[in-house]
Amino acid sequence: MHRFKYKGNSLYCENVKVEEIAKEVGTPVYIYSKNTLLDHYRKIEDALREVSPLICFSVKSNSNLAVLKTLVSAGAGLDVVSGGELYRGKLSGVRPEKIVYAGVGKKRDEILDAIRYGILFFNVESEEELALINRCALELRKKVNVAIRVNPDVGAHTHKYITTGKGHTKFGVDFNTVKRIFRSKWRYRNVNLRGIHIHIGSQIVNPNPFQNAIKKVLKFLKENKIFVEYLNIGGGLGIVYSFEKPQTAKHFAKRILPLIKKSGLKLILEPGRFICGNSGIMVTKVLFRKKTGQKRFAIVDGGMNDLIRPSLYEAHHTIVPVTLPKKGAKKGKFDIVGPICETGDFLAKDRRMKLLDRGDLLAVMAAGAYGYTMSSNYNSRPRAAEVMVSGSKFSVVKKRENYRDLVRGESSG
Repeated sequence: MHRFKYKGNSLYCENVKVEEIAKEVGTPVYIYSKNTLLDHYRKIEDALREVSPLICFSVKSNSNLAVLKTLVSAGAGLDVVSGGELYRGKLSGVRPEKIVYAGVGKKRDEILDAIRYGILFFNVESEEELALINRCALELRKKVNVAIRVNPDVGAHTHKYITTGKGHTKFGVDFNTVKRIFRSKWRYRNVNLRGIHIHIGSQIVNPNPFQNAIKKVLKFLKENKIFVEYLNIGGGLGIVYSFEKPQTAKHFAKRILPLIKKSGLKLILEPGRFICGNSGIMVTKVLFRKKTGQKRFAIVDGGMNDLIRPSLYEAHHTIVPVTLPKKGAKKGKFDIVGPICETGDFLAKDRRMKLLDRGDLLAVMAAGAYGYTMSSNYNSRPRAAEVMVSGSKFSVVKKRENYRDLVRGESSG
C-alpha cells in the first residue's frame, strides 16, 4: 500500500529515517515516497491495460513539480483545473495532447492559453462556457476538442463536500442540456464535440457508483444517437485513511472494463488521491501538552493551515509516532491540535496513544493528496516544506516559506 514502514523503533520512508528528515528540514514537513507514487500509478495502468487508457493525474490533488515530473516520466497525462495548474503542467514536460482541462470557472485568458498550447480536451461544464471556448477558438483560427461534462445524478456515498455527481451540485450539465448541445452543435463551428465526461465524487470506496454512472451515460448516448469517441470517467477512487476497505484497481477494472469494451469508446480517467494519497505523510512536532478537566491535548506545530482536511471534512487520518514507544509505555486519549486561533484547528480527536512528551514527532498518514495543495498562510504562518524520498536519498522539493514570502507583493500603501 505504501513505503512508510517501521524498522526497529523508527519510521522510515523507503530507506530514509523520517526522524532524520525532520531534524534536517524542520517541522511541519510533507514527505513523499517516489516509489509509492509509481506503484499506485502502475496499479491503475496494469489493471486497465487492455483498453490502453489515457491516465491523467489530477493536479489539484498534489501539484508539486517533483510529483508531476515523476508521473509524467512514467507516462501519465495531467488533469488541470486552472491556468496555474496548466503552467505547472508545462513545466513538468507533459505533452499537450495528454492534458485535459476541467473546472466550472475557466477564464478567457486561461482558455486562450490552453488552446495555444494545444491541449487534448476541455471538459465543458456549461453552455456559456462552450460558447466562450468557441469564440476563443475562432479568434485564434483553431478548432478545439471538447468533452461535455454530464451530471448523471448518481450518489457517490462519500462526504457531501466531495460529492460532485448529484443534481444539486454545481458540476456538469443535465442530460437534457447535453441533448440540446449536440442537436445544436452547428452553432459551435470551432469546436469538435468528441467526448463525454463524468466525475461523480472523491474518496469512493465502492465500484457501484462508477458502474451506475457509466451505464446511465452509455444508455443515454445510445438512446439519443449521440456519437462520440471518448468517455472520460473522471477520478474518485478511494484509499485507506483508517479502517476503509476501498476497491482495488483490479476490482475497479473488473467492474467497468466490460462496459468500456462494449461501448467501443476510448477511455480517459483522472485519478488523483488513489495515486498520491498514501504516498505522503505530514510530520509535526509536539510543542506542549495540556490537560483540562475534560480533555488532554497535544499541541503540535502543524495546524489547519497546513492540513485542513480534518477541520473541513472531519476527515480521519491515522497518526503514528515517528519513534515507537518502549513496551509498557502508559497510554491516554489526546486531542491533537494545532497552533491556529480557531476551535476547529485539530488533526485528530480522542486518539489513544502513548503519553506524549514535548518534542515527540508524529506522522499524519495518507497526507499526500489534498494536503499541501490546500494549505494556506492563515495566521501569517509560512507554509511547510515538501520532501521527496527515492530509495536511500531525499531532497527538498519545496523550500519552507519564510516571513519575507508572506509579504511578497504587498505594500504599505
